[in-house]
Amino acid sequence: MKELELKYGCNPNQKPARIFMAEGELPIEVLCGRPGYINFLDAFNGWQLVRELKKATGLPSATSFKHVSPAGAAVGTELSDTLRKIYFVPADMVLSPLACAYARARGADRMSSFGDWISLSDVCDVPTAKLIKPEVSDGIIAPGYEPEALEILKSKRRGTYNIVQIDPDYEPKGLERRNIFGVTFEQNRNLLVIDDDFFANVVTKKKTLPESAKRDLAISMIALKYTQSNSVCYVKDGQCIGIGAGQQSRIHCTRLAGDKADVWRLRQHEKALSLPFRDDVPNPNRDNAIDRYVSNESLATVLADGTWETLFTEKPKEFMADEKTAWLKRNTDVSLGSDAFFPFADNIDRAAQSGVKYIAEPGGSKRDPEVIEACDHYGMVMSFTGLRLFHH
Repeated sequence: MKELELKYGCNPNQKPARIFMAEGELPIEVLCGRPGYINFLDAFNGWQLVRELKKATGLPSATSFKHVSPAGAAVGTELSDTLRKIYFVPADMVLSPLACAYARARGADRMSSFGDWISLSDVCDVPTAKLIKPEVSDGIIAPGYEPEALEILKSKRRGTYNIVQIDPDYEPKGLERRNIFGVTFEQNRNLLVIDDDFFANVVTKKKTLPESAKRDLAISMIALKYTQSNSVCYVKDGQCIGIGAGQQSRIHCTRLAGDKADVWRLRQHEKALSLPFRDDVPNPNRDNAIDRYVSNESLATVLADGTWETLFTEKPKEFMADEKTAWLKRNTDVSLGSDAFFPFADNIDRAAQSGVKYIAEPGGSKRDPEVIEACDHYGMVMSFTGLRLFHH
């Protein structure tokens, strides 16, 4: 098949729309549904991301994409009981490594992952399909599907869930082109390989990068390679925990991603874990309520009289600012990647608030000495990669 008609373009009024190959056959097959233009932008970006994560780590990988940037990405490391709870994974459910990767990718920022596009590095198995089934999602791309897993996914959205299978051996040509305002842009594809050597140039007083930090920094860099710039990514234990995408200012990226990382951490506090939700409150509403509960607006929203009764069986106690601060201080060994250099040390100050210990960024700013000094102040290890990772 050389051409596929799409549901519509970026917006419903943009019809007709299609994807096609100038040479050869399309490397995908639609097994269910009718994807649109943005669906395939997410699918192809997400597929590249998980394919590279699998190659870099050797672990099954997954990502949750929204609006051409990942909301989360992760490799298949085992989930703790706490993570199972905050990701709404049944305690007795047997998970495959791929299912663990998906749970982590989806769970990192569940608010942003609402209505996502899922990309998997490996053949979708039954445990992963069972996790996906109850979630609000637009579609999935994977190199294959176990028969039972495919039937589970086909049952979503009354049989209209978008399911795409991609040829795992497909390799595009080295040049990529696109048209904007009638003008054709052309460039070489970003074929940069991110491995251990990528982080060899450590510029801080502390020099030791443990293997776990190298893995997490690689995850951050690969995620940033497919995130709309400017972008910053916080990673811990094999998963992105906060991604700041598409901001004009670097510090705003760092703050946005750091705030998301903090919410991820605060969800694991006993007060958030023990919220007495009513049985009739669905998971998306719980996500929204938890997000508000751990924020500074809880008294005006979920704890307000007339509102808490619709969510909880009894009114929860307020999550006090000093409790949050103390809990966040216990978050350590976080890795942080940036797709371009930090122009000011304020980014390091903000990163330190979210437990960052390891940083990778290109370097090259005239204020590099100030940034390095800030890292030394906090006892961080920072690597200059020398390579920018802008993606637009």
